Amino acid sequence: MSYIPHTEKDIQEMLNAVGAASIEYLFKAIPNNLRLKKPLNLPAPLVEQELINELTNLSKKNATVEEYISFLGAGAYHHYIPSVVNHLISRSEFYTAYTPYQPEISQGTLQAIFEYQTLICQLTGMEVANASLYDGASATAEAVLMAQRINNRSKVILSSSLHPEYRDVVKTYLSRSDNNVKEVLYCTETGRTLPEAVEKLIDNDTSCLVVQHPNFFGSLEDIKAISDVVHKNKSIFIVAITEPISLGLLKPPGEFGADIVVGEGQSFGNSLNFGGPYLGFFATLEKYLRQMPGRLVGETVDKNGNRGYVLTMATREQHIRREKATSNICTNEGLCALAAAIYLTAIGKNGLMEIARLNLSKAHYLKHRIKDIKGVKTAFTAPTFNEFVIELEKEPDAVVKALLKKGIIAGLPLKRFYSELSRHILVCTTEMNTKKDMDNLTEELSRI
Repeated sequence: MSYIPHTEKDIQEMLNAVGAASIEYLFKAIPNNLRLKKPLNLPAPLVEQELINELTNLSKKNATVEEYISFLGAGAYHHYIPSVVNHLISRSEFYTAYTPYQPEISQGTLQAIFEYQTLICQLTGMEVANASLYDGASATAEAVLMAQRINNRSKVILSSSLHPEYRDVVKTYLSRSDNNVKEVLYCTETGRTLPEAVEKLIDNDTSCLVVQHPNFFGSLEDIKAISDVVHKNKSIFIVAITEPISLGLLKPPGEFGADIVVGEGQSFGNSLNFGGPYLGFFATLEKYLRQMPGRLVGETVDKNGNRGYVLTMATREQHIRREKATSNICTNEGLCALAAAIYLTAIGKNGLMEIARLNLSKAHYLKHRIKDIKGVKTAFTAPTFNEFVIELEKEPDAVVKALLKKGIIAGLPLKRFYSELSRHILVCTTEMNTKKDMDNLTEELSRI
């Protein structure tokens, strides 16, 4: 049986129905230089049993996280996931649920989203949160577009210590408009954004400033001072968070005057999954509610006074707003958001604080051990959470490869993102790294 069981007659009838002369006609919008000029180099087809065996053998070539000691972070973090998370999200009523258009048959899904929104508000110190976005990067870009709708200004300032891929996504979102995107450089001594540098760059046309906290280098930003500078100019202050476990210890951005708080929720009960799917969280002030992308679930009562849940706001283009929609976001990461809600509910406030303390203490232990290694030093002076940058005398790629042979993923070399950091590596620890893991890293580093 072929994978696409359409006969030539079937294909011709479909072409006739849509008024196309040929299949080639359907692809005429694709430039010729982007088309494949030869057949794909694929092996001969296999029966199902043979195909399963082939894929199983291929999968055995993958290395598992258990085979390595990993110190990777940079926006994707290896955290312990309580078994209750996967158990509950695997229930069919959640696993197969889609958009809750009809509240009378979607109360479970709607309540789960409502609880998620509530938790995000509590964590960020904001007043409203939506039902999640695709990931932290697209949530950041949506926040920038929202800021421009609020104050009708075009200039956008991004901190250079914002995740490089987040910056790329923002610039891609804005690439077809007349928006003016500028970057405020990080301080090479502290590794964070200086308020005085922001003050020099900001002006009356500045819509917003985006700062990551903790930033891409793991440094804690002085977001209160930066917030004051931004609001003095009547611009929108956006705080992005790639490691939300930090909110177990750090004051929420809302308490420092953030107007919009966005970030990546992967750390909350979602596996690394080779890079996705993840979820973007998005929270803001109630006065900006109608400019927020995506959808929002609200709590109400029915005619009998019983509690119920409905889609309160849904400003996406597929609903009645159409061309007046605030965003082209077409769905939410419902299952990932549910995992985050279950994770946060299961571990509770004290549990999140304890996990955050473990992350912090392990990073400081490793940072202290690294200081004693000849040819290795910490790069920046600012306080950090669970990530920090080290500078090597030797070429980082060679060091990383040498450690990889020892079963250690040392971290992320930064020269691909920052040319001036050609001998630097971003190192991350979480509760998953044991004292033995960290001691092994420092011992092997000292031998190279």
